Amino acid sequence: MKEALFSKERLEAVVFDLDGVICFTDRLHFRAWKQLTDRLGLPFDETINDRLRGIGRMASLEIILESAGRDCSPEEKAAFAAEKNERYRELLSSMTPADLSDEVRDTLRALRGRGYLLAVGSSSRNTKLILERIGLDGFFDAVADGADLRRSKPDPEVFLIAAKRLGAAPSRCAVVEDAKAAGMIALALGGDAAGCGLEDYDLGSFSELLEIL
Repeated sequence: MKEALFSKERLEAVVFDLDGVICFTDRLHFRAWKQLTDRLGLPFDETINDRLRGIGRMASLEIILESAGRDCSPEEKAAFAAEKNERYRELLSSMTPADLSDEVRDTLRALRGRGYLLAVGSSSRNTKLILERIGLDGFFDAVADGADLRRSKPDPEVFLIAAKRLGAAPSRCAVVEDAKAAGMIALALGGDAAGCGLEDYDLGSFSELLEIL
């Protein structure tokens, strides 16, 4: 990493992935898929669930069906995906502002105080609901989510849309996740992002953003 990458003259905005960065909904996704697959009599466990991280609902369903060796019509797949999302949204109702850590909340407020534009870029179509549940509804200057996308991650489209809505050039944005292909400074935090070889910097914690930005 070069220190110049993080000069205030260079950066004006920070874009955040949502799940696994701002908050964690993995357990709720797992429960929703598990409820569906149990009803359908399909195998589903943590190993299969790990393959679903960072990809959309229909692509996840394809992996589950492939693992079970089951073929379904497009109409059945659409119905199954809708059922999973309904179950997931019901589970999201259990989330509260307590699911947002003090570290994340304080860091976001500090970055706002330093004058950075802040955005969320997430492939989830439930992004706005999640932000509302954890008390961040209306906090970010821009939000891009799955409803805006033609291409799911790892394609950087969602981050580029977020930057456009901020009115910031990608080269003047940092993204907390993995978005080297977006032309942004990529700050990897946890999970598969850290150490992937596409990041400019690996964050040890969310609050470390205040040390480098």
